[in-house]
Amino acid sequence: MLQELYQEVILDHSKSPRNSGVIDEPSHQAEGFNPFCGDQVKVMLIVDEGLIQEIRFSGQGCAISQASASMMTQAVKGHTVAEARDIFKTFHKAVTEDDEPDIDVLNELASLCGVKAYPSRIKCATLAWHAMEEALENHA
Repeated sequence: MLQELYQEVILDHSKSPRNSGVIDEPSHQAEGFNPFCGDQVKVMLIVDEGLIQEIRFSGQGCAISQASASMMTQAVKGHTVAEARDIFKTFHKAVTEDDEPDIDVLNELASLCGVKAYPSRIKCATLAWHAMEEALENHA
């Protein structure tokens, strides 16, 4: 039952991604590319006084990468840069380690934890996150 719910969440976000599009004048941006499957993503943010005011992504890829990018934007928007980095660390640990994920902390992001059984899919799930991390390191 839980697995079916997770699949529904991933399909919903991949078919109707949230915060998909372009920010005309982002304060931060970066691109990510997965050479193994061809997934690509561009993450754009407006960060003001350490707070992520706006975040969008564009690109193409599999359902996992698109759903993860969509969920990521919802998870970090309105949070501080430090909080966004902490969310990424928690998410990355959940998709790469054997521990049971904290569903209360991850919410919908927990639906992506199944990728840890498929190492090649971990890159799909973390692609947008790594691009966000790079964008936060560098101004546009």
